Amino acid sequence: MANLIQHAKDQVSQLTAQAYAAAAAAGVLPPGVEVKGSVEIPKDPQNGDYASSFAMAGAKAMKMAPRAIAQAVVDHMDLTDSLFASVEIAGPGFLNFRLGAKWYGDVLAEIEAEGPLYGQSDEGRGQKVMVEFVSANPTGPMHMGNARGGVLGDTLANILRRDGCDTWKEFYVNDAGNQIHKFAVSIQARYLQLLLGEEKVPFPEDGYHGDDIRELAQAFYDLHGDQYRDVEEAQRLEALAAFGLERNIPKMQADLRRYGIEYDQWFFESSLHTSGYVAETVGLLTEKGWTYEKDGALWLNTTQLLKNKYLAEGKSQKQVDKLDLKDDVLRRANGFYTYFAADIAYHRNKLEVRGFDKSIDVWGADHHGHVARLQAALDGLGLDGSHRLVVVLMQLVNLLQDGQPVRMSKRSGKAIALHDLLDEVSVDAARYFFNSRSATSPVDFDLDLAVREDSENPVYYVQYAHARICTLIARLAGEGYAVPKAAEVQSELLSSQEETSLIRALARLPEEIHAAARDYDPSRINRYLVELAGEFHRFYSACRIKGETPALLAARLKLADSVRSVLANCLGLLGVTAPEKM
Repeated sequence: MANLIQHAKDQVSQLTAQAYAAAAAAGVLPPGVEVKGSVEIPKDPQNGDYASSFAMAGAKAMKMAPRAIAQAVVDHMDLTDSLFASVEIAGPGFLNFRLGAKWYGDVLAEIEAEGPLYGQSDEGRGQKVMVEFVSANPTGPMHMGNARGGVLGDTLANILRRDGCDTWKEFYVNDAGNQIHKFAVSIQARYLQLLLGEEKVPFPEDGYHGDDIRELAQAFYDLHGDQYRDVEEAQRLEALAAFGLERNIPKMQADLRRYGIEYDQWFFESSLHTSGYVAETVGLLTEKGWTYEKDGALWLNTTQLLKNKYLAEGKSQKQVDKLDLKDDVLRRANGFYTYFAADIAYHRNKLEVRGFDKSIDVWGADHHGHVARLQAALDGLGLDGSHRLVVVLMQLVNLLQDGQPVRMSKRSGKAIALHDLLDEVSVDAARYFFNSRSATSPVDFDLDLAVREDSENPVYYVQYAHARICTLIARLAGEGYAVPKAAEVQSELLSSQEETSLIRALARLPEEIHAAARDYDPSRINRYLVELAGEFHRFYSACRIKGETPALLAARLKLADSVRSVLANCLGLLGVTAPEKM
């Protein structure tokens, strides 16, 4: 689990401190000065692999010119058995370090040792993290927003696990409340229209108008005939809701499975109501003094909870007083609990009952106003929702074909459904494209680009690099050349700019995974893959493998195989296949 880039940075600091101590002991530099210089990777490789600002940082305290300090440090630096081949002074006093062959060999050895888990770390310290994503209403087919949220949540959970978290993937099924009532009323209207004629049964204006509702009504009629025509409406609606959910939820599961997503749990909102957990949670908020009654309804004092939250986060009282804050209904006058009450109960279940250290929810950007309110409500329960609930807000998807927006589904005439999309493009292309930008940026999904088989298509470009290496390895194996072990490679032979640049790119993966986990931004892995594939193609064009001396052939073959391993590793994090032939 070594981060060899960080290891090299740490060694620069250590070597510099030791050289300063030696120079101070020799009387060349003033002793006892604490210097906090930074170590960075220069953008231009001409300036070395690592640069230390030690001399500039210490100039004031030592009362010396930075270049004079730098010269004294270099004169007393011992690079024996270190990762570095040389150090030189540049500009106003930078210490520029150049890596030696050992470090490059260590990268290949680390990739070999870690295999498909290369890049893993314990930064997450085993904290128990739930990633809840998609959680679409089970009232219709999956659409483009669900498709983006699906790959975003799935990939984020994979990355968090690789970064050392104990992750859990969950789908929250909204099988209770107003939207299910509207769902049942919509099917009921279509069912009664089948029995009585469309002209005799008006369809509710706010109902669900898709063809899928007509199909459910027809299926219910085919099964039950007119059996439910004359029963009490409540009984009919209950039967229709159950019938619709029993068919829609398996369809959702099948669509997501086809899309490469498997959840640890499908959690049903209805279970919170039937168990009394929503009522219990609202009761706890009442006990803690956060509710009041008005107009027959029970309200949450969201205003005060948000004020407390914002003041704790550092806002001034004046800033808080200017905010337009509103309270929320938890239980309506008719005795029914609101969606917000159920949402508070669900997140209490996550954090308190099931003991997750953190809940990460992937939501559409249109839910941004809900985030602080839910966090504040959890704060009111003593669950530290402001820190333990993280919401990743996701921008929209723009589907393009022939350079123009695509707005209609062939089947339903409404928003494009996930199953329609997967009939047009591969799962690999869909997953890759939906994860190609950070959640905060809209995604332009170009259908024409997604099916192209050339280097303009990023997923094809990356997969082709993997397949190209597999073909190379197979061809050389047929000629008697096997991929060597890292210990057998003469890493000093990998000295060209293309070779060292490629190895440095391989070494970046642990940092990329940690940054993606830290920032909740799995699209970093997409960008990394494209960069790594580009570095490989440049290496392959510049550095001949077949026909070289046995030692150089073996070293370059090992390097190519290391790239193959890392490409497959990262594609796996994205849920994208790594083909051996294309």
